[in-house]
Parts: sequence; structure tokens; C-alpha cells
Amino acid sequence: MTEVKTSVTFRHTGPTDALKHYAEEKIHKIGKYFKRPLEAHVVLSVDGRQRQVAEVTLQARGMTIHGREETDDLYSAIDLLVDKVDQQVRKHKTKTRLRRRKVKP
Repeated sequence: MTEVKTSVTFRHTGPTDALKHYAEEKIHKIGKYFKRPLEAHVVLSVDGRQRQVAEVTLQARGMTIHGREETDDLYSAIDLLVDKVDQQVRKHKTKTRLRRRKVKP
């Protein structure tokens, strides 16, 4: 697994260590797709009582992936967000792998 530098920001809610560690742990799992270190910025925010939003921006060599998910619970928002970003990363890796095959004779 690759090193993932993760920063977590809380908006309109008090920072808790449990949420911070949960988000860092989930985002760290995405590092298995990369050979080089990548940076992740996670924003956890609460907009009203029913809208809790988790956003992430992943930056790796020449690639930026952004994801946003909103639910009633921040933990479930983080889970759904990681699933969405994981799917985007796998799609990007598949595309680059196919492009490399087409270029080589």
C-alpha cells in the first residue's frame, strides 16, 4: 500500500477523534491502487440536522478525483464516499491500462 497523506477538516461541527480516525482509515485503503504517495483532503460538514456531507479530493501524479456524498449520518456518508471514489479510481486505472496496450505494437 502507498502512503496517503490525509487531512481532515470539520465544518459546522465539532471535531471528534473517532470521525477523524475513521475517515483516515477508510481513505488509506484507496492507496492500494497507487505506487506513488497521494494526498487526500477530507471535509466533513453538517448543514442542518438532516444533511451531513462528506467530501474528498484526491491528488496523485497528474490526476485529481473529487467525491461528495450526503446522508443522515457522517459515518455512512464516509462509507458511501469511499465506495464512490474507489470506483472512480478503478475506472481511471482501467482506462490508463487500456491506453497503454493500444499504444504498444
